[in-house]
Amino acid sequence: MKVTRIGDLIQLTFLPGFFPVNCYIVEDNHGLTLIDTGIPSSYKGIVDVIEKLGKPLTNILLTHAHGDHVGSLNRLKEKFPSVPLSISARDSRLLKGDTSLDQDEPQTPIKGGIPKDISLIPDKLLKEDDSVGSLRVVLTPGHTPGSISFFDTRSKAIIVGDALQTRGGIAVSGQIRPMFPFPAMATWNKEKSLGSVKKIKQYSPSLLAVGHGDLLSDPDIQLQIAIEKAEKNLSR
Repeated sequence: MKVTRIGDLIQLTFLPGFFPVNCYIVEDNHGLTLIDTGIPSSYKGIVDVIEKLGKPLTNILLTHAHGDHVGSLNRLKEKFPSVPLSISARDSRLLKGDTSLDQDEPQTPIKGGIPKDISLIPDKLLKEDDSVGSLRVVLTPGHTPGSISFFDTRSKAIIVGDALQTRGGIAVSGQIRPMFPFPAMATWNKEKSLGSVKKIKQYSPSLLAVGHGDLLSDPDIQLQIAIEKAEKNLSR
């Protein structure tokens, strides 16, 4: 496990050499918020960091319900049974293994690793502009129908899950990067993904934190490049 800290944001990277999977801890005066839970083997590393920080875990948030983002969720809820679990209302269905689509959604199939062993009921279903401490919920569908991001109103860092990747080069979800094609292969809808990244850019984030890849400071120019490349590819 690799640990990277910038201000109040701590990135935990598992399998950094081959298939980097990130989850995040956001620290405030009162405690710690965990965003995503990685793969099953992430459990010990997450708990170790929480214990070393010496503050209570107060929230578990999920950007979306793919297996590499909820892998240690069951064990973490056993360890921290009173800590509330939150996910978007839309992806709460995916968390239960339900891959059905609504009539008004693009009828492209939901892809990626869908959980099969999670029976947990989320404590809160998140919607646009909800707040969890300093974190504001931003709906960013595309990778999954209910993908969300979290914008820290203190630092202007944004944690976007798989709306973007930086491993193999920055890319909008759904756009293949040959050196790391896996997020694109697991993306539900490329057009929705592009719209969500345009929305992310409007927040003028100071720091971009993704599910797969390194943190990116002052990402405005790189976001624009990724948007333009996705627009070009989708117009073909």
